[in-house]
Amino acid sequence: MSQPYDRQDLIELAETLLSKGPHKIERTPRRVRVLFDKTWIVDTTYAHHVWEHAYYPQYYVDSSSIDPGSITNKEPVGDGNLASLAMLQGPAKSTGRILVFEQGQLAGLTRLEFAAMDAWYEEDTPIYVHPKDPYKRIDILPSSRNLTVKVHNVVVAESIMNLCLFETGLRPRYYMPKTAIKWQYTAPSETTTLCPYKGEAEYYHLIVDGKEIKDAIWWYRYPTQESIQIAGMACFYNEKVEVFVDGVEEEP
Repeated sequence: MSQPYDRQDLIELAETLLSKGPHKIERTPRRVRVLFDKTWIVDTTYAHHVWEHAYYPQYYVDSSSIDPGSITNKEPVGDGNLASLAMLQGPAKSTGRILVFEQGQLAGLTRLEFAAMDAWYEEDTPIYVHPKDPYKRIDILPSSRNLTVKVHNVVVAESIMNLCLFETGLRPRYYMPKTAIKWQYTAPSETTTLCPYKGEAEYYHLIVDGKEIKDAIWWYRYPTQESIQIAGMACFYNEKVEVFVDGVEEEP
């Protein structure tokens, strides 16, 4: 079964990369494997981190690492034969979210849409959403500062046994034990999200004075190894509630 797709964004991306080049490109020594339609379509140690913008990289893999019979229906982008849109054909499904670069800084590399694949692995570890930026890091530090969370002046959580999570370029996040939460103000949520650096998050809503604040609390049941310290700890969205650290309110 083919996946529905609109490729105008890929055309625009290819044209930008061909005319201006990527923000940055670096080869990675990591073994990268890609699973699509129950088949390992890539197993390479010649992948590249490509920053299409300044925020985080994508993986581009060497075109020779992909079975040439699985890349079909190439359509040139723009003038010349600099890059092509293509189809990736598996045994039972296909996707058109593929860019193949023939010339320029990305010559010999193929962009497989991260979300269109079934799974990505670095060495033997699954990765989510997009590759981790090798220039960003997470520090998780124990903190005894008083952490108080309020909604409309009602205290919904308070703790002095916290973890401060510092992620490069982002605001600090404060995690507390679940035992510090006043559970009468919570309701379960079915929302889950994925983070490349922390794993899969689960959520709770808050209900205070009859008003619901959706997905105001998140936590990680099985975080990634680098974030294992926050397993089972809860974090409140500063943007949705009032968070006080040692009596000083954090910016929303």
